[in-house]
Amino acid sequence: MQQSIIPGQPWLDTNGKRIQAHGGSILYVDGVFYWYGENKERTSPGNGIWHWGMRCYSSTDLYNWEDRGLIIPPVAEDTSDPMHPAQFADRPHIIYNSRTGKYVCWIKVMQRDGGQLSSVYTADDILGPYELVRSGVRPLGMNAGDFDLVVDPSDGKAYYYFERVHSELICADLTDDYTDVTGYYSTHFPRLQPPFVREAPAYFRRNGKHYLITSGTTGYFPNQSESAVADSYHGPWRVIGNPHPGDETNTSYRSQLSSIFKHPHKKDLYIALGDRWVVNPPADLPDIPALFERVFAPGAEHHDWGTVPITDPDTSIADYVWLPIRFDGDDVIIDWHDEWRIEDHD
Repeated sequence: MQQSIIPGQPWLDTNGKRIQAHGGSILYVDGVFYWYGENKERTSPGNGIWHWGMRCYSSTDLYNWEDRGLIIPPVAEDTSDPMHPAQFADRPHIIYNSRTGKYVCWIKVMQRDGGQLSSVYTADDILGPYELVRSGVRPLGMNAGDFDLVVDPSDGKAYYYFERVHSELICADLTDDYTDVTGYYSTHFPRLQPPFVREAPAYFRRNGKHYLITSGTTGYFPNQSESAVADSYHGPWRVIGNPHPGDETNTSYRSQLSSIFKHPHKKDLYIALGDRWVVNPPADLPDIPALFERVFAPGAEHHDWGTVPITDPDTSIADYVWLPIRFDGDDVIIDWHDEWRIEDHD
């Protein structure tokens, strides 16, 4: 039995296998924690398998996780299906709609031509089965990259934060059934190009304030995160800086956040959930942000990566970096802990 969280180390389920819930989040339902995400167990460099469906685990203590199986399985027989293993489907987010009684899951699907679409699934139970209700979605006519979904606890209204690919961050209102956008949206953090463009938005709310932690754009290789605060979902957002000030490598402790989870039974415990995608980086790794700045500069040849393995690390062995957040006024601070316990927080 595991009795603590050990960031950056292999995390095994109750069957002794690596947990496969990458780019994921946690939902708390009827006294049980459900952790879901990308199943990368069959993904190896060069084998053409990006994912093997979306997997879910359950726990009552956040330490020990039981494999509950593939809640959205791969569709191996149809290459056009968004869940075909060669499709670049990732970063699922699930929210519950109390009006319809449905769990709604959005999944980002990158295209080989550079476009990024979304697929939407619904289910009556957190564990599924999930039904594909919309595919090939370009919300607001935009290429939608990394994202987060948010439901307001007071009125049930839902919001969709997504990266308008290589451009800016969008906050879009969702329809009442959470399966589409209404057309109302706002734009934030405009940037010229990667690595400066903000992606991987992770939202949380605390003491009436709205927070976003975002990543720069450097593929699977980590970079320095940035936090921002606002008085409403649509901003305006005020950047408050690097939430990992103790990390001298400026790589967010070699991780990228996927979401922020507020513990339901703790007064002020927010947990930053992150993936360490590149477990064994090359010893001669160059300055990755500088490389992305050069490659994506206006007029540059985007395919000129040199010999750096930008797109194909072994994500089947990716680890997790979960750390508690502390606050200094509005400032968000994520300190490193070799090991930590839920019980040590109020």
